Amino acid sequence: MENTNTLPTTTPQQLFLKQWGTTIFVSLTVIAIVIWQYILNANVTEAVLASTIRQSTPLVLGALCGLLGERSAVINIGIEGQMLLGAFVGFLVNVWTGNLWIAVFAAIFTGAVMGLLLAYMSVTLKMDQIIGGTVINILALGLTGYFYQVGLTTKGKMLPIPLGPLADIPIIGPALFNNPPITYATFVLVFLVHYVLFHTKWGLRTRAVGEHPRAADTLGVNVFKVRYVNVIVGGAIAGLAGAFLTLEAVGSFERAMTNGRGFVALAVMIFGKFTPLGAWGAALLFGFANAMQTQLQFADIQVPHQFIGMLPYILTIIVLSGFVGRTHIPAADGVPYEKE
Repeated sequence: MENTNTLPTTTPQQLFLKQWGTTIFVSLTVIAIVIWQYILNANVTEAVLASTIRQSTPLVLGALCGLLGERSAVINIGIEGQMLLGAFVGFLVNVWTGNLWIAVFAAIFTGAVMGLLLAYMSVTLKMDQIIGGTVINILALGLTGYFYQVGLTTKGKMLPIPLGPLADIPIIGPALFNNPPITYATFVLVFLVHYVLFHTKWGLRTRAVGEHPRAADTLGVNVFKVRYVNVIVGGAIAGLAGAFLTLEAVGSFERAMTNGRGFVALAVMIFGKFTPLGAWGAALLFGFANAMQTQLQFADIQVPHQFIGMLPYILTIIVLSGFVGRTHIPAADGVPYEKE
C-alpha cells in the first residue's frame, strides 16, 4: 500500500530561491535603476554610486563588529558608542599630532578598549549584554559631549587614491577604485573576516562557541578566550568606522555625529544573515537608499524633504520586519557561559 503521508521534499533550486530570491530581486532592481540613470545622466549616476560606497562603509564596518561578537554569542548593541568614541579620539589625536595614520590607529585602539570593556562586563561579570552595550553608548555620548571643544580643526583628512586605469572604468571606476585608504581597507576586511569565519580553525571555534559553548568547551576550546578576542577585534573595527567618519568622510567632529549608524549596522548585520558578504550587500543597499534620498532632495520634487529623508529608515523597518524571522541567530547568543 502506498504511503500518502510522505512530506514534500524541497529541491536545491527552491531552497536557493527561498534564501536568496528577495536579495537577488532587490540587487537586479538596483542595477536596472543604475543603468537607466547612467543612460540619462552619467555624472549623476557616478556621484550616486560614489555616495553609496561612502554611506555604506561605516555601516559594514559596524556590522562586522557586531557579527564577530554575535558569532561568539556576545550581543553588541554598543557599536554606536564604540564608533563615536573612536571618531572622537581619532579626531583629537589628529589635532594634536597632525599625523593621520597615528590618529587612525588611536581610533582603532580606542574601539578595542571599548570592546575589552564590553567583553569584561559580558563574559567575566556576566552582566546582561544589552545593559552592557547601553552603558558603552551612554559612556561614549557623555565623554565626547563633555570633552568636545568647538573650534578644533583637523590637520587635513585622508584623500582618495585612484588605482590607475581602474578608476577610469565607466560607472564603477570612480566608485570602487578612487577612494581613500579606510574605504579600501573596508573592502579587504569584508573578505578577510569572511575567510577567517568560514575557512579557518579560529572561525570554526568561534561559530561552535556561538552555537554550543558547552560542547566546544568539552573539546578543549577556551570559550572565554574566543569571546574576548572576537569582541575586542570587533571593537577595533568599530573604532576604524569612527576614524572613517572624522578622518576620511567629514574631516571634523560633532556631538553624536554617528547619528544612529551603529544601530543601523545591527539591522545590516541581521539582514546580511550574520555573514560578512551578506552584511556588505545589505550595507550597500542602505547606502544606495541614502544616496538616492540625497539626490532626490536636490531634484525639483514637490515633496517635503523630511519625507524624502525618511526613506533609509523606512527601508530599515521593512527589511527588519521581513527578514528577522528568516535569519538563523546563533543558538547561544546573549547567554553567559558558566564553566562547570
